[in-house]
Amino acid sequence: MRGGTLVCVRLTSALIDPALLDLPWSVPLEEWPADHLVALPQGISRHIVRFVKLNDTVYALKETREKIAEKEYDLLRALERIDFPAVEAVAIVTDRVDEQGEPLETVLVTRHLKFSLPYRALFSHTLRPETMNRLLDALAALVVRMHLTGFSWGDCSLSNTLFRRDAGAFAAYLVDAETGNIYPKLSEGQRSEDIEILRLNIFGECLDLQAAELLHESIDPESVVDDIVARYDRLWHEVTYEQEIQRRDARHDIEGRIRRLNELGFDVAEVAMSTVDGGVRVRPKVVDAGYHTRRLMRLTGLDAEENQARQLLNDLDTYKAESDLTDEQQAAHRWLTEVFEPVVRAVPANLRQKLEPQEIFSQIIQHKWLLSERAGRDVGMAPAVQSYLTDVLAHKPDEQAVLGVEVGALS
Repeated sequence: MRGGTLVCVRLTSALIDPALLDLPWSVPLEEWPADHLVALPQGISRHIVRFVKLNDTVYALKETREKIAEKEYDLLRALERIDFPAVEAVAIVTDRVDEQGEPLETVLVTRHLKFSLPYRALFSHTLRPETMNRLLDALAALVVRMHLTGFSWGDCSLSNTLFRRDAGAFAAYLVDAETGNIYPKLSEGQRSEDIEILRLNIFGECLDLQAAELLHESIDPESVVDDIVARYDRLWHEVTYEQEIQRRDARHDIEGRIRRLNELGFDVAEVAMSTVDGGVRVRPKVVDAGYHTRRLMRLTGLDAEENQARQLLNDLDTYKAESDLTDEQQAAHRWLTEVFEPVVRAVPANLRQKLEPQEIFSQIIQHKWLLSERAGRDVGMAPAVQSYLTDVLAHKPDEQAVLGVEVGALS
């Protein structure tokens, strides 16, 4: 607003939140009053970035040049269409002017990912080795998935990557896509260049954190980047290598390879085969990650991270076997209404901001297993739920993004 009059701006959006129009667009983001902002941890950025909360939704606002904002908006929308783990583009705000009529930069608006934090935030605190392993695995999987889709990031860093819990592991998300490009397929040179940029950016950020005495003394920046690249190389090899097998064992070995890829979370669209002396050369066409996520969505309508989906599906499959149900869809419906939903409803309202429902259910499954191991018998779901709520969840910090974070507790 300017003197009670609506400031004219041009807003491009797929699904507009009218409340966005009421923000003070005639003021540079750097000067926005605190009553409009939400304080959230963020990585380093070459742009001014602010967070606002409107109608229980948190948005990230980034000032940049109009062409850059348009390119990033289009890229994020394209990634959304293929279910790639990235933040959601909401709008572009252009034609901004200040109180004196001087032009202001364009703003890209994205929806902030709930229950997430920048990788840089966690690297700024003490990390246990197992937490570091989970973070690096998630980052390597994100980059492999990205390269399989033909997306070259050009700016992978600790600041541009978000993480959130995924059934004891972490899932990684792309935040900043302004330097990215989508191709039908990446060449080896494009892929190598992207990995080299990743190496340089993350090494530089680790040195920056080290200089500020924010990086734990046990973390060696060079070892971190070497470890990420090694994990990426191993996973890339597993999902792309050409395998030679004996013709008599072809069916068994091909099914085993596809099963291993599914367990890693990757879908296989087709298998290319060619004959060689005494055997067959096999190369699966891996189309995307999210095998378990998509199966859970298809059966139950639940949207979960890959490892969460894997655990929920295991529980569903156990329920199906114990119920002697042969129809998968019927079993899924009964499991949803008789197992999952009652557990979620059992969480008191004051504890629901601790973790998202799918993560709570995944942790209850693990908690039930631990209690059963100690007791030497199946303790049952109801006691496990009550024990988890009382002894575990009640003592966790809120992870809902808008409430702030206790990063140290994440490890």
